[in-house]
This record gives sequence, structure tokens and C-alpha cells, in this order.
Amino acid sequence: MPDYAHFDAATREPAQPTPALACDSQTHIFGAPDRFPTRPDAAYVVHDATVEAMLDMHKMLGIERGVIVQSTVYGTDHDALIEALHIAGPGYRGCGVVNDSVDDDHLARMHEAGVRGARFNFHPKLKNALPTPDEVRRTAERVVPLGWHLKLHMNGIDPWEVTPLLEDLEADVVIDHMGPLQYGLGLDDPHFRHITDLLRRGNWWVMLSNGDRRSVAGYPWDDATVYAREYIDRAPDRVLWATDWPHPLHAGPVPNDGDLMDLLSRYAPDPAVREQILVTNPHHLFCFEDGGIRGE
Repeated sequence: MPDYAHFDAATREPAQPTPALACDSQTHIFGAPDRFPTRPDAAYVVHDATVEAMLDMHKMLGIERGVIVQSTVYGTDHDALIEALHIAGPGYRGCGVVNDSVDDDHLARMHEAGVRGARFNFHPKLKNALPTPDEVRRTAERVVPLGWHLKLHMNGIDPWEVTPLLEDLEADVVIDHMGPLQYGLGLDDPHFRHITDLLRRGNWWVMLSNGDRRSVAGYPWDDATVYAREYIDRAPDRVLWATDWPHPLHAGPVPNDGDLMDLLSRYAPDPAVREQILVTNPHHLFCFEDGGIRGE
């Protein structure tokens, strides 16, 4: 297994105040190895990235809600995710990995635990674990009636290979990590234009995350800011934000999560817009049930 960089456990407070009920729309957790074995071909395992460590990070950032996304190291065994959701409480939702091997009873357990999304990971490092087009469609037919959203990780591939699989659905679809952008092309990037076209449909969303990792310019990641502001301007009601803690497969250096929250403040300098991204939008998409938000 490659030696990837470790997350920064000394989370610092963000420079700007975090609104109440703010949501981190993607984290991953790892369970105790003696109880939750990982796949032998796992590309990334960090056993100290526990749900408790994630909650400590969120407390420092002022985050009260979150979405825990199934790590690929567990395949379709969601026991670690289900336990983490139980520990985290009603302010947290899950996003699972569903294929034909997940039977209806397991799907019901996931839903009861708070899973409200299914993620399709097309990262090239997954090799033989990539979902097939038929699997994507069959999974969508099973989970969309439950009110789940669909999630696409497409970094490193051409998005046109994947997005047509879901374009005819009325379900909510989230594009991870700002999409598979080609930063060297700037806003003329055809991948970027494709994503903004999808955002016009009303049921497609984009997650502002990994801007630091995709940046060509490097810190303070100004080239990521250009894309993020365009997304916000074009579809402010369908933009999410996430740390992607503990930053899987990161070659380093891994940024402090307080720096990533400050990067969001540069994406969206207006506090009202940040509140929409951190509170209002995730409240509607992830179906949180533990209280409303201002204006409702």
C-alpha cells in the first residue's frame, strides 16, 4: 500500500464564524480493525481516522452536521458506517456503496441508520472495482424511491463517460470534488462547462471540496477559487461544501481543515451565501430531521 500523507489532527479554528447547523457534506471514517476488517487490496487505510476523531475536528470548526461516506476499503459492508452514524447522532447522514450484492434487508438497515445516498466511485485507482453502467442504473432504480440522492466521484476521467447514465433521472445527483476539472484550461475547460450545464437542470449539485488538491497554482489555491465562485454564481441553491476528511490518497502536504474552512470564506465572502452553502442546501438535500433552519 502506498504511503499517503496523514491528516492534520491539530485542527485550528476558522477565521470567520461558522453558522449554526453547518454541515460538512463528506467525511470518511475507519472502524476498529479487529471488528471491521478492510479489503486486502485497500488503497488507503488510516485506523486513527475514527468517528470520534472526526467529531473532534467538527467541534473545532463549529460543524454540527455531516455526511459520512462509505470508504472503499469496506466495499459494500456498511457495519462500520452504521456504527459511526449511531455514535454521531441524528445530525449526521450516511452515503453508501450499493450494488447487486446489497440485498433488500441490508438496504433497509442502512436507511434506518440514516443513509440517504448511494455513491458511485469511478476513480481510476479502483481498477476492477469500478461500477458498470448496468449496476448504476439498477442501483438508482432501488434507492431513488427511498428518497436517496446519487453521488458521482469522477476525478481522473472524462465526465461524459458517466453523466449520461443519470441525466434522464429526476433524482438529485451530486458531483464530488468540483468535478473532474482541468485547471490548466481555466473556465474554458469543457468539463467545467458540462457541469454547469447539468446544474441548470435543477436536480444536479456540485460539492466544493478538494480545491487545494486539484489546484495547479498551489497555496492559497486561487485557481480553485475562480471555479467555486462560478458555481456559486450559477447555482447558489445547489452547492455544497466538504472537508473530505481525512483526505484519502493525499500525497501531501495535507492542509489543516481550518484552512479549508477559510478557503470556503474566500469562495463565498458573503456570510449569507456561506450559510446557504453550509446550512440551507444540505438541510434540504440530506433530509435532516432534527430541527429546522432560519426562515422555515
